[in-house]
Amino acid sequence: MNKHEDIIRRIQEKLSTLSKSERKVAEAILADPKTTIHSSIAKLAARAEVSEPTVNRFCRSLIGSGFPDFKVALAQSLAKGTPYVNLNVEPDDAPGAITHKIFEAAKNNLTRAQELLPETLISRVVDVLAQARRIEFYGLGASGPVAKDAHHKFFRLNMPVVAYTDILVQRMAAAGTHPGDAVVLISLSGRTLPLIETARVAREAGATVVGITNPGSPLTEHCSIVLPIEETEDTDIYTPMSSRIVYLTLIDALATGVLLKRGPEFNEHLRKLKLSVQDTRLPKQDN
Repeated sequence: MNKHEDIIRRIQEKLSTLSKSERKVAEAILADPKTTIHSSIAKLAARAEVSEPTVNRFCRSLIGSGFPDFKVALAQSLAKGTPYVNLNVEPDDAPGAITHKIFEAAKNNLTRAQELLPETLISRVVDVLAQARRIEFYGLGASGPVAKDAHHKFFRLNMPVVAYTDILVQRMAAAGTHPGDAVVLISLSGRTLPLIETARVAREAGATVVGITNPGSPLTEHCSIVLPIEETEDTDIYTPMSSRIVYLTLIDALATGVLLKRGPEFNEHLRKLKLSVQDTRLPKQDN
């Protein structure tokens, strides 16, 4: 990626990693990118309530050069029609604005995740799961429901599968895995200490450890395979919103991939499952 490519998206991606003062610069730019390209460094610094050196430091961290080159990169990004909306939820946002921001963030994150996930890597994980003797999904906090959803998807595939969302149960289960088992750890940040330790235990036990997590995070060091999902939300205050949709969508893709590996003859098994719950639903009525 060159320094003039999709600068707005890169600012959004770096928000959670910036210092307090540099984040002020980023938020001022995102709030009004068109004004920024016509501003002096002094005006932008005043709008962000920071010093001029802070603005320059932010620009250099992003593109490797100062404010003038940054404005060129920003102008080129806007000229290309880069999709943009300020997606940060503000305290005074109306419900309609909040809804719009969350939906747009979900769409943007899905597109970004799809761009960063190589098809060969997805295929490799599908093969691991399809051949696994047993699959275990682990998640904590907001990732716990994603692990539960994975269990809901994969148990239909007629294979031993469980989901654990308790720290101690995860640790014991990981210690009891064997070669041929697959352990899938789901973590938005990849910095949760108990989950990192659980990954280490599972890998030492011989399981294939798949991490669905932030690339380059500490958790990845203990995974056999990593499906990288970049952390694009600041979760210090709010529970992850749009990123959770990315994780659920990726689980759907993996489950569907394993299903197709089973072949058309497996459709009879799925038909039996559907028939088993048919009498629990009211029949559809014609309008």
